[in-house]
Amino acid sequence: MNRIEKLFSEKKKDILNVYCTAGFPQLDDTTKVLTALQKYGADIVEIGMPYSDPLADGPVIQQSNMVALHNGITIQKLFEQMKGCRKTFNLPLILMGYLNPVLQYGIEKFCAKAKEVGVDGIILPDLPIYEFENEYKKYFEQNDLHFIFLITPETSMERIRKIDDLSKGFIYAVSSSSTTGNNKEIDQQEQYLEKLQKMDLQNPILIGFGIKDNHTFKTACKYSNGAIIGTAYINALQNARPDGTVGRATDIEIATKEFLDTILH
Repeated sequence: MNRIEKLFSEKKKDILNVYCTAGFPQLDDTTKVLTALQKYGADIVEIGMPYSDPLADGPVIQQSNMVALHNGITIQKLFEQMKGCRKTFNLPLILMGYLNPVLQYGIEKFCAKAKEVGVDGIILPDLPIYEFENEYKKYFEQNDLHFIFLITPETSMERIRKIDDLSKGFIYAVSSSSTTGNNKEIDQQEQYLEKLQKMDLQNPILIGFGIKDNHTFKTACKYSNGAIIGTAYINALQNARPDGTVGRATDIEIATKEFLDTILH
């Protein structure tokens, strides 16, 4: 069983998916971050594959992308960093990125390599449904990679049903039609979230965008199986030391523990 499926079969509510940027804050910090997130309470880890034009992301994650690219991260380097991580890392792992770098790498090769290093799911927000279904779906299925689609308050019910049919793992419900790290309160989206609840979809739902503290996490969990946090965690890593850098594993561990404590308690 895919680790994402296994998690949702064992834990139905209050699932915490935390996003981190590969190669950030320092090039070799990726596995340190994974270790800390597993140790202090994350249920799923979503690794961002840095890209120069991350359209769905707000300024904080965009900046972390720029730092990581400057550090020298690439898809190939990320796969090298992840090699052997499954000896100690047991949580479901998702890679999140954009289509262009994956196509440049080679999507068939990308899916095979992702499986090899222990990835469970893929998020590519700019991969259209038609192309996924007719061109690329087979590569994800061959490698037991669950493809996760995003929906927004503007997504029609017909399209949500279509996405529910195509999806595996869970559906990523964007809380508002904006970028990550927005300041819109999730409480203002109750009508949209209640609509999703009533649709009784076959896939679990995790809510993202604007989840930043215990209140917003609990609110998201009220309407779904859990929540996705990105910008707030990237900020926590940036603020771990006065100079904005996190070079030592202990700094990452302390920052992660303190951050997850504020989300979960």
